[in-house]
Amino acid sequence: MENVPKTAVTSAEPKPDRRREVILWIMHSLVLVLSVLLIVFISADTFENVNFLANHRYMTFQFWVCMGFIADFFVELAYADRKWRYVRRRFSFLLLSIPYLNILNATDIELSYNALYFVRFIPLARGALALSIVFGYFSKNALTSFFMSYLVILIMVVYFCSLIFYQAESQVNPEVSTYWTALWWAGMTMGTAGCYITPLTVSGRVVGVILPIAGMVIFPLFTVYLTDYVKRHAGQQLPSTTKSRSK
Repeated sequence: MENVPKTAVTSAEPKPDRRREVILWIMHSLVLVLSVLLIVFISADTFENVNFLANHRYMTFQFWVCMGFIADFFVELAYADRKWRYVRRRFSFLLLSIPYLNILNATDIELSYNALYFVRFIPLARGALALSIVFGYFSKNALTSFFMSYLVILIMVVYFCSLIFYQAESQVNPEVSTYWTALWWAGMTMGTAGCYITPLTVSGRVVGVILPIAGMVIFPLFTVYLTDYVKRHAGQQLPSTTKSRSK
């Protein structure tokens, strides 16, 4: 049997595409930064009671954020090994990246202010999905990664719904005097524990339906994660216990 030079073996191994990794890292970082900035922008406008449709800076910023999200989708598609599979799995990301608010504003389509406020949160949903995926990468364990992703989604849903509830109810509901009251209501409602605050607006009632449904979907995942965590740690401690008994 002939000796094969080591250089020939190493040269036959596939080399990682550094250019692909760098470009995807840049795009993912861009999506994260834009998502955080969009959350800050919307939060500031909500707390200051700013009419976002009349805020030219916000409308321009949201448009370019959506363009960044769309660019990220197509860049990932270009580097995907299975493009049709990527499209099937991430097509919802593309739909959430469309600047619907700018389109409605440019075409003079009239919707109620509360309806437009819901539309305003569509790009934020795209940003929340991006945040959940990135946080999920922090763990090598598949179940922990899954848990981290859903934990981020849980936090984002509570926060976004609390903003919508505060914006809709603070002007008409005497029980919603501060944002912290709205955040307390959102947390208690998602936990299905209930709260003394009764929504008076249509938007508040819609959010009041969405939160407990999201809670019933997400909270069982915590039980699955804790069960797996206990099993893994119990399995690690079992050998040491067995050895001590054998002695």
